[in-house]
Amino acid sequence: MHDTQVAIIGGSLVGLSAAAFLAWRGVKVTVIEKHEGSSPHPRAVGFTQRTLEAYRAIGIAGEIPVAPPGFRLRRATVDSLSGAAVAETDWTPPAKAAPTTAERELSPAGMAGIAQDRLEPILRRRAQELGVDLRLGTEMLSFEEGDDGVTIRLRERSKGREYSLSAAYMIAADGADSPVREALGIARQGVGHLMTIRTVLFHCPAADRFLESGIRQFEIRQDGFEVFLTTYGDGRWVLMFYGGEPKPAQDYAPDIAHALGADLPFEIITAGTWEMAGRIADSYSKGRIFIAGDAAHQLPPTRGGFGANTGIGDVWNLSWKLQFVLAGISSSALLDSYSQERQPIGWLRHQQTFARPDYAKYVGDALAGETLYGDAAMELAQLHRSDIVIGADDSLPPAAHPDIWAGQPGIRAPHLPIQKDGRDMSTIDLFRTGFTLLTEAPDWAEAAREVADTIGVPLSAIVVGRDVIVPGEVSFATAYGTGSAGASLVRPDGIVAWRTDGRPGEDSMELSAVLCQVAAAL
Repeated sequence: MHDTQVAIIGGSLVGLSAAAFLAWRGVKVTVIEKHEGSSPHPRAVGFTQRTLEAYRAIGIAGEIPVAPPGFRLRRATVDSLSGAAVAETDWTPPAKAAPTTAERELSPAGMAGIAQDRLEPILRRRAQELGVDLRLGTEMLSFEEGDDGVTIRLRERSKGREYSLSAAYMIAADGADSPVREALGIARQGVGHLMTIRTVLFHCPAADRFLESGIRQFEIRQDGFEVFLTTYGDGRWVLMFYGGEPKPAQDYAPDIAHALGADLPFEIITAGTWEMAGRIADSYSKGRIFIAGDAAHQLPPTRGGFGANTGIGDVWNLSWKLQFVLAGISSSALLDSYSQERQPIGWLRHQQTFARPDYAKYVGDALAGETLYGDAAMELAQLHRSDIVIGADDSLPPAAHPDIWAGQPGIRAPHLPIQKDGRDMSTIDLFRTGFTLLTEAPDWAEAAREVADTIGVPLSAIVVGRDVIVPGEVSFATAYGTGSAGASLVRPDGIVAWRTDGRPGEDSMELSAVLCQVAAAL
């Protein structure tokens, strides 16, 4: 018996997401966070479609403002915020790397522009609604893993009281300097430390009028004054300096005025530093302990959203696996697939970050020649390879446009608009609590029912054309690569686990064997 099923060290963006995802799946969770609330510095601000799909599942997407369709974060070089733009920075990859297939809606969710300190309260509230035990102002002193769980020594910072907490599993979302990762002895690889960035956050609603051009990020270049200025879209702005010695927040006032280039009233909120670096952990797990977010992958902010969104993707991947193991559905071998799948994706995002012009200038030719993948490929169609994905071998690229994959096992199942029970939905909405078999052939649905009766793995079968209708121009058989006779088996996190274009009995593996493998069933 444990005090909780999963203990999460770190109650910031990734830790709170993990808590909400797990609790939504019925797992008992305790979050340990040393601070009493969110950081005064907003940090992340851009959240991708895949992240919003996960938040859609747990019921909070409607609380998060989304950007207009086709939105891209525009950046320009200027001599000051109020001065004329010298040149706009191209988006990467360039147009020649765009998909050759016709563009269509690839997700039911939009992209969100919300500051992290505005998003975290939404996650915190939802986690508590779902029953998460949130212990703020509490720090981890030490931990010890045993044969059947993890014992964590804690201290309430305000009172000094120390006590122990036992959990079946532990997730460390405790930042780039992760004490848990260091204690586990997990090494990291990558470009390493590049520089220290100094920042000052200030409130200046009068500056928002300079956003009317659509540009939201400004590289200010003057002789002896090179800084980066961007906005959180709510009257708050942040000014960044490349290197140099930190100084008290109020001492940045002349720099802010210089960067604005106009006599605008502003109020300084706080100042700080962060490390521009690239480091990816060699493994994302050891025994009963998992690392996620910056503890697993330290990446600078990118216009592709490779920072915070990667961590949210980590814990969306992990949450259903912990649920299945804790419920006695799957063996602990299922948990091995977390690092197998997510560590290569972290490394891919490291390579993509430092191969693109925004950061390539800091690493020289180290990643020259690296293939650059488009937004849709990186966000919606990265390949997950592991022992529980059938048909994703090493000959395949790490990412491609969803239409090129056409339902390839190991990628996120394609979005198609559907109608179910008279409601407009997305195929993405079908993949949440158990495995789902999608097919146009009723005999596959019958086979799925027989397997579900004999194997204790949650499995539902949906016949396209009968149970759901696909009204769009792209057919299910085309988008999922099943043909009219085959089937696609999708995991609870929306990743295609297996696919066939044959009828039951025509494939080399029986459905029962497939389900046992992809769920690591007991």
